[in-house]
Amino acid sequence: MRKYGRLIAVAALLCFILSGCKSVNDSDAGRTDKEAPGIEAVKLHVLTNRVDLIESGVLESYAERFAELHPGVSVQFEGLGNYATDIMVRLSTRNLGDVLLIPNNVKNENLSQYFEPLPDEMFENARFTDFKSYGGKRYGIATGASATGIVYNKKAFLAAGISDIPVTLEQFYEACEKLKKAGITPIYLNYGARWPLMNWGEDMVSYITGNPEYLNEMAGQDEPWSVDNAWGQAISIVKTLIERDYVEKGLITNQWEASKRELADGRAGMYLMGNWVINQLVAVGANADDIGFFPFPYSDDDVRYAPISPDWFVGVSKFSTNKELARQWVDFFVHESGYVDDSGFLPVDMTRQPTLPQYKQFLSYNAKLVEKTVPNDRILEISNAAQIMLWSGENIQEWIAAPSLADVFSQYNKRWMEARKITSS
Repeated sequence: MRKYGRLIAVAALLCFILSGCKSVNDSDAGRTDKEAPGIEAVKLHVLTNRVDLIESGVLESYAERFAELHPGVSVQFEGLGNYATDIMVRLSTRNLGDVLLIPNNVKNENLSQYFEPLPDEMFENARFTDFKSYGGKRYGIATGASATGIVYNKKAFLAAGISDIPVTLEQFYEACEKLKKAGITPIYLNYGARWPLMNWGEDMVSYITGNPEYLNEMAGQDEPWSVDNAWGQAISIVKTLIERDYVEKGLITNQWEASKRELADGRAGMYLMGNWVINQLVAVGANADDIGFFPFPYSDDDVRYAPISPDWFVGVSKFSTNKELARQWVDFFVHESGYVDDSGFLPVDMTRQPTLPQYKQFLSYNAKLVEKTVPNDRILEISNAAQIMLWSGENIQEWIAAPSLADVFSQYNKRWMEARKITSS
């Protein structure tokens, strides 16, 4: 009798358990993965300079695929229109979200104050692995690589009667004159947007000399700016373009988004920009076959250099409350999202071949490629002390507008010399 009693008790217990399970299953009917019990909803906050990809929904498509891999996770994007300047303000308030692009004006020795180290396996076969590293730890990985040159509209060139790609500076000015006479804006500087001006400054002096250490060597100089050196050569070209009315109207206005439509439609002829902009032109209506790319002919010399540079580096905020998930987003974004190809970058992964047809055209002109090197902390220390914000376009704006390039360079040299003295160890 005792045996049967135990059997009845076990059966009753099983019925209770099964009925309980059925009750839970019934109440969970219709739940999505994000709502499933035991999965806590998490929102990642990502800061980006790609306002255009937020507006087009491209970044959201990446977020949706990431959520499929990580149920319960959503990614919120915040676009900063003038990222290089705006992010420095955010650093001071530590309002950095979970993932952000690393500003170039932070010394590597200070990266650990704002960013979390990234795992070594994330950098396998990658270019520019140690750009954002210190003490054996890497804090940022490049989101893409690009060459810088003249991105142009082939139909605009045809309308202006330009049959040959300019390979000297004099030929470049001649092409600009033909575009102007045809009623086409020859070249957009995007002076008002400011950040594109670094293509005419820090980037240009790093390759027109063929010396990728040019900027780093400024740390050992009291007077790095001169009208007779690479800085003078670069800024003088821009001033010439403005004086001859080869650039956009309304210089002080931020016309970045409008300029893309102008060039895509053939109302403007050229940019000095990285190849990453090509896909952006296609996104606003250009036919990809109508967009070309060639090295910038910055002189009349026979030898020409062209740069290969990393784009922004992305990292995980030290103040994130979801650091491991943020690292997974960074890994996904760089290696799996498709951002490199969608944005027209060259791959950071050296085992992959570039897919951009315009890059093949660029290489056909046989410019000697100069790969950008790591900015050293000393130049950042001096520039910060001198309140000279490199890679922002801010200084370039002032130099272009100055009546005398020699005078404004002299003022900057004084600030630089004083900063070297007060920061010397």
